[in-house]
Amino acid sequence: MAALLALLSSLSWGTADFMGGLASRRVGSLRVLSVSYPAGGVLITVLALLFIPGVVSGDAFAVGIASGAVGAVGMGLLYAALSRGQMGIVSPITAVLSGAVPVVVGLALGESLSPVVLAGIITAGLAVILVSRESGPHKKTPTHAIVLAIASGLAIGGYLSILGSAPDDSGIWVATIGRWFSSAVVVVALVVSLRRRRSAQSPTAAFPWNLAIAAGALDALANAVFQLAAQRGLLAIVAVIGSLYPAATVLLARFLLHERLSRTQLIGVVLALFAAGTLALA
Repeated sequence: MAALLALLSSLSWGTADFMGGLASRRVGSLRVLSVSYPAGGVLITVLALLFIPGVVSGDAFAVGIASGAVGAVGMGLLYAALSRGQMGIVSPITAVLSGAVPVVVGLALGESLSPVVLAGIITAGLAVILVSRESGPHKKTPTHAIVLAIASGLAIGGYLSILGSAPDDSGIWVATIGRWFSSAVVVVALVVSLRRRRSAQSPTAAFPWNLAIAAGALDALANAVFQLAAQRGLLAIVAVIGSLYPAATVLLARFLLHERLSRTQLIGVVLALFAAGTLALA
């Protein structure tokens, strides 16, 4: 059941990333998050109140605040990276790192790495190198977009590690509290940004409400399902299964945006997904 829930969360995350990244290309990542996060907060709150019972303890509240702070940073960096580079490159980079961080956290807490897990981590590192390479006439992904993707992957990995420490009796309240705290962080960041750029021209593109709301709902749903998966299985396993989300992002970007990848980059994407799968089966 834990693996199935983690796989469902990865599918939801991947679709949300595609929609959020597409919306961010039009009006900027911070503006999109200021709508998508509260929208997702409404959905996850309804689920917590009516469908998935849980206890809101002091520990649950503290973990929720911590996860919300780290999650807001991770998603802000991710949407910024997706808006600046090819989704088929940005998404696998974040996935590999977000899946590796919980493994490292588990190691620091006393868990041992099997040869299979070690091979998966090495493969993941090679995938990051290959997927970051540019060649031929393909659209170039800026270096800063790759840096943003790496930073995002590390932050999201931290978020998953924190969320995985949620009390078993909390239902999805940790994810719910985290979502509303993230929403507050994003709104404050947007207000500060707008005050600093009063003289700047406002975006002329129409705000993509449908994409932003759908992305927020799917992302919140993924967070809730992942918390349930982490309560039922090992963090190192469910986190890496959850990191398979680029499969959905890459496929949507390939068929809807017609993004093209070089052969080297395609090998990197395949290796990234293979590494995530290997770690999940370990």
